[in-house]
Amino acid sequence: MPSSDGTTNVATVTTLAASSQSPVLITGAAGTIGRMVRPRLASLGWELHSLDREPDGDPDISSIDVLDGAALDAATVGCGAVIHLAGIPHEAPLPQILEANVQGTQAVLDAALRRGIQRVVLASSCHAVGFWERTAGGSDLGVDVRPRPDTFYGVAKVALEALGQLYSDRFGLEVVSLRIGACKDKPANRRELSTWLSPGDAARLMDASLRGPVRGHVIAYGVSANTRGWWDLSTARAMGYQPQDDSEAFAEEIPPETSRRSRTGEQPPPAPERVGGPFTSLPLGGLTRSFQN
Repeated sequence: MPSSDGTTNVATVTTLAASSQSPVLITGAAGTIGRMVRPRLASLGWELHSLDREPDGDPDISSIDVLDGAALDAATVGCGAVIHLAGIPHEAPLPQILEANVQGTQAVLDAALRRGIQRVVLASSCHAVGFWERTAGGSDLGVDVRPRPDTFYGVAKVALEALGQLYSDRFGLEVVSLRIGACKDKPANRRELSTWLSPGDAARLMDASLRGPVRGHVIAYGVSANTRGWWDLSTARAMGYQPQDDSEAFAEEIPPETSRRSRTGEQPPPAPERVGGPFTSLPLGGLTRSFQN
């Protein structure tokens, strides 16, 4: 976020020892990203306390809903930092999104305050700025652009970032909001050649977010070192993030784009030209009737 003098609030580049903030509480540990990063974070030296409302049979994950304040307080005992991944990971009706993704984030920030935890890493999303388009001149999209959510899911991520800013300004928490792109084993379409975040780079980004001292609230884009990337990685790199993967390795495997049928009555720009891609034409709330009336 911009500071009062118009500059970007970025991380200081000093490094903390991993042990100074271990163990790390990780919510949403059984989710797609949680499953990918947990073993990789462990290999980077982090001890993890893993939580999820639905552990899916994983004995290393405690079954806790982050909206259960007493259970969350018990789970945070002894933790030095939090990675908050829990929430609905897709478009859904607004009341559900607000409860799981916004109230859930507030609950985690409040628990951090009660336990004296200083560092919280929040899983935001590129969909908080989904309607921004790639500029004709080819300049990278900065972290300071105003929010332009593409869905109710994106609205919740805007609120998540706002909560991170609020708790940083009011209470001095060190908060990192990661605008994560397409985090998966490999890109699935032409758009994801720009937006892909490899599992290894996801862990490296979270590791940097935990280790690099942060002044206030830092927003960083979560993508790999993609040749076709167009989101500014300067704030992530300032925290020490050194991405090692490039989607270009998969470019020849991806077929050409086919024409897309609009579900809103208006043809959106080609998916690679907007941050949110096809999310910009999804029915709001995931329900077709959202566009009827």
